[in-house]
Amino acid sequence: MVFKRLLGSMGVGGPAVDTVLAPAGAVPGGTLSGEVRLTGGRADFDIDHITLELVARVEAETDHGEHDGAVVFERFTVGGGFRLAEGEHRSVPFAVALPWETPVTELYGQPLGIVLGVRTELGVRGAKDKGDLDALTVRPLPVQEAVLEAFGQLGFGFKSADLEYGRITGTGQQLPFYQEIELTPSSRYAHQASEIEITFLANPAGMEIVVEADKRGGLFSGGHDALARYTVSHDQAAHTDWNAEVDSWISRLLASHSGHAAHGSHGHDPYGHGHAVGHGHKDDHGGHRTGPGMGTVVAAGAAGLAVGVVGGMVAAEAVDEIGDFFEGDEDEDEEA
Repeated sequence: MVFKRLLGSMGVGGPAVDTVLAPAGAVPGGTLSGEVRLTGGRADFDIDHITLELVARVEAETDHGEHDGAVVFERFTVGGGFRLAEGEHRSVPFAVALPWETPVTELYGQPLGIVLGVRTELGVRGAKDKGDLDALTVRPLPVQEAVLEAFGQLGFGFKSADLEYGRITGTGQQLPFYQEIELTPSSRYAHQASEIEITFLANPAGMEIVVEADKRGGLFSGGHDALARYTVSHDQAAHTDWNAEVDSWISRLLASHSGHAAHGSHGHDPYGHGHAVGHGHKDDHGGHRTGPGMGTVVAAGAAGLAVGVVGGMVAAEAVDEIGDFFEGDEDEDEEA
């Protein structure tokens, strides 16, 4: 028994862990459920804790350029305080609430190139801690889907999506990063803007939608960014003409003469209003907004985001990347 304990402390013959997430995925602010499956090692071991970490692949700009890194943005303890017998099989179910600002990883079943993972840490007394890593799939909330659907119906095309480390000033952002969904403009607006960027910041009541346009320059002026923020409630998803609403956002944004922000009025609707957002909307951890970040999503051209034509969207498989990107976290788990 002493020899078995010694091997366990070296990571040999210790317990094994496998986390299985519910196949349906989850939505921001919703419940992430599943179970942690444990298999006992070559001796009895005390399990101090079972902890889940939500991990995201995030881009950050520094003085030395742009870099990718892993950010833990939530942590849950879902079990522990028991002895796992030699060779015992045990399942620990869990159900935890995702943060409201959790990034969306897919739209209509198509991956957007966002890399999220659930990392399981098994605290084993007297042995090397074990772990597991699983890709996390997050579907959009109804308002997010309705807004993106409207962009697609209006002729905007999906370009890329990434996570940027930093904060957007003037918003209620909670996480240390935000998601950018980059679109190519429709033919109606192609002469005015080279790109449209959308950020959703969800909360229990609804969400802030930050819209940025990279405006083209004219004969006597250079190009610049125009930025506006709109607030909507969750219950408006099915009761709004989103095509008309989104079109009004873009037309007002591109008609603005400010190089820093656009002031949306929203005086015609009962559910939300536009706000100016300062152009210096990131803190010291961020820089200017960038183009395609991870290189994992290929521009879809005119395919758009509408459900009828979303099959034309070309995207990399984020699930295939999750192990490669976080492989440093998994090295410790290779030996049992």
